[in-house]
Amino acid sequence: MSRIQLRDVSKYYQEGVSQITALNKISLTVEQGEFIAVIGPSGSGKSTFLSIAGALLQASEGEVRLNSQDLTKLKPHALSSIRLKEIGFILQTSNLVPYLNVLDQLLVVKRMSGKVTASDKKYARELLEDLGLGNKLKNYPDQLSGGERQRTAIARAFMNNPSVILADEPTASLDTQRAHEVVQLIAKEVKAKNKAGIMVTHDERMLQYCDKVYRMEDGKLTPAAKKPELVTV
Repeated sequence: MSRIQLRDVSKYYQEGVSQITALNKISLTVEQGEFIAVIGPSGSGKSTFLSIAGALLQASEGEVRLNSQDLTKLKPHALSSIRLKEIGFILQTSNLVPYLNVLDQLLVVKRMSGKVTASDKKYARELLEDLGLGNKLKNYPDQLSGGERQRTAIARAFMNNPSVILADEPTASLDTQRAHEVVQLIAKEVKAKNKAGIMVTHDERMLQYCDKVYRMEDGKLTPAAKKPELVTV
């Protein structure tokens, strides 16, 4: 089953009398359990692409389907609900709330959509255990390493059991070893929980963990050359 599908998606911006094409007829399908990467130079359209896939921006043309629902036809309130319930975001920095402990970083996601139940707390603990943070539940962000903060952010992205995980340069602030650990964890969780995962990255060392790699250039998306072989770090 296709989790997310873009069909002939274009995005235009008006700059004075000129029209800038940020995305030019992008088509992409990501199945459940599939983890793909999008690479390309700065200004190539990667951020615009991820914002449209994440229902943060509306496409100028084309269709964006999430679990067969066309997001381009939804109103802002409905898109907000989709972002909360169906899409998990992992950003360049962990963006943790400084006054919440690790467990509460996840539970606050549930509070945004209703009350927190006993099963929510159980699921949050299971996620954190799975990501090696079972002994950090009561720690605050300033008591965590950079890798631990990013792992907390990964767990938070999965907390609402979304259909799609979108990672925007998730290794930008990490050293090489932590970067490999974080992307391995994202790939593992995407497959274990049958999500569709998309990672935008400049770090081509991370491509070995992805099922497919695409290159974005001048607003166009094309399959990249064969991804690197998996190596032990």
